[in-house]
Amino acid sequence: MDKRKIFLDDKDRFRFVHNLFEFNNQDNVINNTFFFNTIDIERRYKRKKRKTLVEVHAFCLMDNHYHLLVSSSVENGIPKFMKKVNMGYSKYFNMKYNRTGALFEGRHKKILVKDEAHFIHLPYYIHLNPLDFVAPEWRDRRIKDFKKAIDFINSYHWSSHLDYIGENNFPLVTQRKFLMNFFENEKKYKSSIEKWIKDMDIANIKDENMEKVMLE
Repeated sequence: MDKRKIFLDDKDRFRFVHNLFEFNNQDNVINNTFFFNTIDIERRYKRKKRKTLVEVHAFCLMDNHYHLLVSSSVENGIPKFMKKVNMGYSKYFNMKYNRTGALFEGRHKKILVKDEAHFIHLPYYIHLNPLDFVAPEWRDRRIKDFKKAIDFINSYHWSSHLDYIGENNFPLVTQRKFLMNFFENEKKYKSSIEKWIKDMDIANIKDENMEKVMLE
């Protein structure tokens, strides 16, 4: 993606989160309503059971990019899902802001994860990206104010972190069972990510341009 901001307000962010839910469906969906919220997502879930393309394990929205940790539910599920999500959001964004042309630069970037030691750190990395807003030094493996960093992550609405610590944020968007097999429960996940922030050991996954991660 380029450096253009793709989320200009919270309505844009709600829309993208809605797309993560709505377009994770083997059936065709209608993409003609502008604004959505958590209630809309819950209503749509109750309306009809989806046949999902992927499992969305974790996500995080930044100003000019997003991060996803996903695995396929069906053959070619990931490319189909990404095409629907990116095209759907681009159509919404261009219509709302009266613009034309591509919103995303080229194809989405991807990393295939096969190593378990690498994989187990990815949810932390994805969920800690918002520290760029308040503690950018985290990328140099240091934190000036641990409490400030924790408080900010625990208040950041636009990721799946809150759902993993047991707060209902966007609980229907992600499928958390797979990762919870590693973390065991919300309390242990919360304590482990806090320890991870203290340790700031990201040497093996320091990739600031990572936008999508696939599991095999």
